[in-house]
Amino acid sequence: MRAHLILKDGTIFRGRAPLGFGGGGEAVFTTAMAGYQEILTDPSFAGQMVCMTFPEQGIYGIHADLNEGTRPWATGLLCRRLSFAPDHHRCEGDLPAWLKRHHIPVMSDLDTRALTQHLRDQGSQPSLIWTEVDGSLDAGVARAKALPDMTGQALCGAVSCKDRYELNPGGTFRVAVLDGGIKLSILDQLVGAGLHLEVFPWDAPATELTDKRFHGLFLSNGPGDPAALPGMQKEVEACIGQLPIFGICLGHQLLGQAFGGQTFKLKFGHRGANQPVHDLMTGRIEITAQNHGFAVDEASLPKDVEVTHRHLSDGTVEGLRHLRLPIFSLQHHPEASPGPHDAHPAFNRFVAMLQEFHHA
Repeated sequence: MRAHLILKDGTIFRGRAPLGFGGGGEAVFTTAMAGYQEILTDPSFAGQMVCMTFPEQGIYGIHADLNEGTRPWATGLLCRRLSFAPDHHRCEGDLPAWLKRHHIPVMSDLDTRALTQHLRDQGSQPSLIWTEVDGSLDAGVARAKALPDMTGQALCGAVSCKDRYELNPGGTFRVAVLDGGIKLSILDQLVGAGLHLEVFPWDAPATELTDKRFHGLFLSNGPGDPAALPGMQKEVEACIGQLPIFGICLGHQLLGQAFGGQTFKLKFGHRGANQPVHDLMTGRIEITAQNHGFAVDEASLPKDVEVTHRHLSDGTVEGLRHLRLPIFSLQHHPEASPGPHDAHPAFNRFVAMLQEFHHA
């Protein structure tokens, strides 16, 4: 079925809607060459239609153990070519059928190079897959222009767990996890580090997160605008100084705000498995997996918070630590999935912090 991708700024791209239906969301791009299933099921992509810059998608099918969430959370897939006949010995199904089952729209036969360049130059923005049965193109343009921007959207409530649950009860340290949309591979890494986890919904109060039974607190990744989460920020503020804290992605941004800093929207974000980061503490250059559209404003941070990591492409903040308290955070994803494992030692750093704090 013929279709158009209509951006909020009025730009139109032609393609096809092979599943027969359209949809909307913020158009963003990722430079990851593989990992479409992990990307689409990452809760941080909620509310976004993902343009894959690598042209072939679906060639190795779907594998249940690659899911990063309970379902696909992205609101659409934008690609050049979509495979209906995957070839892999572990394949459990094809990508188009899986997306159709979850009612996630796809636009294929799209000039993804031109779209990526446009989003790079003009910024990520709301967009609409408009099929030939949806009405006139003028009606689609009007609908796209009325779509809400990502700024101001609080999306954690849709992707967070609804009830508290535990993992690895025999772990050495008991850690509260605030779930703003956590990836399953992050939980796997925390469990692999030997931690006993109690995972709480995104709106859990600080009194529960800092209960005396906990040795530490982990703040997860998640979708949307961190500045649209004042209640969550307030609870994180109340946790500071109570126990060791480690935050990733949204958790990093919430910590930045809780310290008194501000966040801002990046023009087109950092999404991909090849993002270069400078670790200022060790001098190492790490190639990292990233997925974020907001960043912490370095100039707004207080003097007792130090920048520990910096993105080499634009100089934005990629890591923080408190100079007096056992708290640190990373904007990028040390668990990767998909991506390299250069930043993986961050989980061991958290365990070492717990050991030092509780055995001092």
